[in-house]
Amino acid sequence: MRIVVSGAAGFIGSHMCDRLLREGHSVVALDNFLTGAERNIRHLTGTPNFEFRRHDVTLPVDVDGGLDAVFHMASPASPKDYLEHPIETLDVGSLGTRQMLELARKHDATFLLTSTSESYGDPHVHPQVETYWGNVNPVGPRSCYDESKRFAEAMTMAYHRTHGIRTNIARIFNTYGPRMKLNDGRVVPAFLDQALQGKPITVFGDGTQTRSFCYVSDLVDGLYKLSRSDERYPVNLGNQREMTIREFAETIQLLMGTNCQIEYHPLPEDDPKQRRPDITKARKLLGWNPVVSLDDGLKATIEYFRNLALCAA
Repeated sequence: MRIVVSGAAGFIGSHMCDRLLREGHSVVALDNFLTGAERNIRHLTGTPNFEFRRHDVTLPVDVDGGLDAVFHMASPASPKDYLEHPIETLDVGSLGTRQMLELARKHDATFLLTSTSESYGDPHVHPQVETYWGNVNPVGPRSCYDESKRFAEAMTMAYHRTHGIRTNIARIFNTYGPRMKLNDGRVVPAFLDQALQGKPITVFGDGTQTRSFCYVSDLVDGLYKLSRSDERYPVNLGNQREMTIREFAETIQLLMGTNCQIEYHPLPEDDPKQRRPDITKARKLLGWNPVVSLDDGLKATIEYFRNLALCAA
C-alpha cells in the first residue's frame, strides 16, 4: 500500500512510519516541524519507499500516482505545545482534517484519524468507554486541543456518511516512549527530565489523580490493526493499568535510583482527575492488547533520554 502520514515527524507519527515501512508499505510523510522534530525521521533518509515533504496540512496537498490510505496524525499533542499554539491546534483539527479527508476522497483511500482521550474531558464515567460523550469545558485553556479533536471526529464521520469514505477513529490515551520531547509538559518526559537533572519531581495537585501509560509500540500496533478494520466509530487505545501520579513519580525514583524529592504544586485548570480506557472494544474487534510492561517501557525511554543528553553535552 501507499500511505500518507501527516505529522510524520512527531513522536507517534515517526514510529508509525517505521511500522508501515517494516510491513512493506510505501510512505509519503508530511510535517511542517511546528512541534515535530527532523531527528525523529532522520534515520529514514534514503530509505526505499519513504518520501518526506515539508508541508502544513491545513493547506491543500496532493500526491502523484495511486494512494491507498491517509493516516492523519498531525497535531500538537502536549499541554505545553497546544497552549503555546492554540490557533494552530484548532486549525489542524479542523482545516487539516478537512484537507486530509479531501485527499483520501480524491484517491478513494481509507482514512485513519488519531483522536484523543481528551475527548472525554474530566470524565464522570470511569473507566472511559467509547459511548461516553464526555465532560469537556469548551472555553477552558485546554479546549483548543479537546475541541479540535472532537470536531475532527465529527468531520471524519460526516465524510464517511456523506462520501462513503472508509474511516477509522482512534482515541489515544497516555502514550510514552523514545522520541518524546523532554520539555513537552507531559508527565513521563517531565518526571524523567527532572530526575535526570537531579531536580525535585513536580507533582500537580495531591498526586491522587490517576493515569494509565501505554508504550508507543503497543499503541502503534493498535493503530495499524484499527486501520485495517471495518470499524467506523471511535476505538479506545491505551493501557488499562491505572496508577496515581504519586505512584508513578515513586516508580521513576525507583527505576532511576534517584533520591530526588517530590514537590507538590497546584493542579492546572481542567486537569482530569481520572484517566483509564475501557479497551474491551479493541480487544474484541482487533484482537489487540498492550504487551509491554511499564518497567520495560520506562527503561527503554530512560535510555533514550540519557543518550539524548549525552549527544547534547
